[in-house]
Formats: sequence, C-alpha cells, structure tokens
Amino acid sequence: MYRTVRFAVLLGTAGLVLLAPDVAAAAEPAAPPAVNDLGTVVNNLRYWIMGILGSVATLFLCIGGARYLMAGGDPSEIERAKGSFKSAAVGYALALLAPVVLTVLNSILVK
Repeated sequence: MYRTVRFAVLLGTAGLVLLAPDVAAAAEPAAPPAVNDLGTVVNNLRYWIMGILGSVATLFLCIGGARYLMAGGDPSEIERAKGSFKSAAVGYALALLAPVVLTVLNSILVK
C-alpha cells in the first residue's frame, strides 16, 4: 500500500513538472508600482493591522475554547481558558480601534 501511494505521488509530481508552462514563454514583467503618498500608506497599513489583530484574536478565541472544553473541571485549566478569552477580547478591541488610532496618526503626519 505504501509503495502504491509513493508511486502515485511520484507519478503525479513528474506529470506536473512535464506539463508546467515553459519559463521562456512567460510574459514580460510588469513595471513596479508607483510610490504612494504617506496617507495611502497609512490607510493600507490600517487594513493590514486590522487583519492581523483579528486573526490573532480569533486564534486566541479558538485556543480558549479548546482549553475550556478539555479542562475537565480542573480550575487551573478553566482559568487559563478564561485568560485566552480575555486576550481574544483585547485583540478584537484593538482591531476595532486600529482605524481610529491610524486616522489620528494620519492627520498628524499628513499636515
């Protein structure tokens, strides 16, 4: 069974390599994007920060839920789960406040 799976993976990889498009037929690279002004950079930074904070907060929420489910009545594990829930709440609050903070920063820097 192991040899069959290994052979199938090898055959599939070889097929992908042989069917891959030729590098010489690639299109010319595009010109680099124009440099943005500071306001646009800060505005784009806002979306990145919100996304990262929201993702980390969701990760802590999932970790806290898993800890709470696996605690089995152990008070120390329940407290660790509550700590993860608090961290998730702080992360979501920061993600919601990121636009406000960056708007203030943008108004200070662009003047």
